[in-house]
Amino acid sequence: NLSALSEFVLIGLSDAPQVRLLLFVLVLTIYLATMAGNITMLVAVSTDTHLHSPMYFFLGNLSLLDILCPTIIVPKMLGSLLLESKVISYIGCLFQLFSLIDVVGTEIFLLAVMAYDRYVAICHPLKYLNIMNMRLCAHLAIGTWVVGFFNSLLHTSLIFTLVFCDSNQVDQYYCDIPPVLGLSCSPTWSRELVLLAVAGVLGSGAFVVTLVSYLYILLAILSMNSSESRHKAFSTCGSHLTTVCLFYGATICTYVRPSSTYSPRQDRIVSMLYGILTPLLNPIIYSLRNKEVKCALRRVISQV
Repeated sequence: NLSALSEFVLIGLSDAPQVRLLLFVLVLTIYLATMAGNITMLVAVSTDTHLHSPMYFFLGNLSLLDILCPTIIVPKMLGSLLLESKVISYIGCLFQLFSLIDVVGTEIFLLAVMAYDRYVAICHPLKYLNIMNMRLCAHLAIGTWVVGFFNSLLHTSLIFTLVFCDSNQVDQYYCDIPPVLGLSCSPTWSRELVLLAVAGVLGSGAFVVTLVSYLYILLAILSMNSSESRHKAFSTCGSHLTTVCLFYGATICTYVRPSSTYSPRQDRIVSMLYGILTPLLNPIIYSLRNKEVKCALRRVISQV
């Protein structure tokens, strides 16, 4: 007898009271710091005319995504830790999974666009403003959001049209593709194949664009005559590439693989990287180390 589930139970967090309290304080602190950094960056980019350029336009989009990503999963996680409320409705689980895949997918494509922007700026500085005009930037930004939306719509529809029965315990602290897919009592191999193909093509394509862009940037940096300029460029691009690889590596390891290889303990750690840690690091690495951003933040704070 197959029965449609009305709710799921998230069991990915510890039941020990001492550990729960420690995790609650740690996650809440990281979440508040993430919100503060990204909201400050978003306000600075929006209000300061000195930052009205293509690079900061994309950084504003990145800050918005880094606000949305932890907001999708952290509040429910904090509620589970503090109130021991681990139940999430079927619709709530569907919405959480759809929103997360949408934001993560959009950020993957946005990082590729940002890498291309830096390639044009460093390798073709005289043509930069002509190539990266605001119309193209707007089209690229809208394109990343649209592709992310339809990518998430495909993934979510393939998963939530399956039949779920018997167990409703999601072995993760939020609704994600591998643990939810594992609860289905319907055959899933054909849908997994489609999901792997789509995620592999889109994710790998964005990663290749990012990698090739940074390769050309690296070659351009090595050809610079000034050692000071090389050091500054290496420092900035190295930081960017580190966080890009961290984000791509974590998301590819999570989504571009069969559900049979799902490891709850390992995946909880990996999901922390792109869901909570990367949004905290992005405003520091991409923005707050930049002199123009620091000056803009001082102006914003003085106005407030």
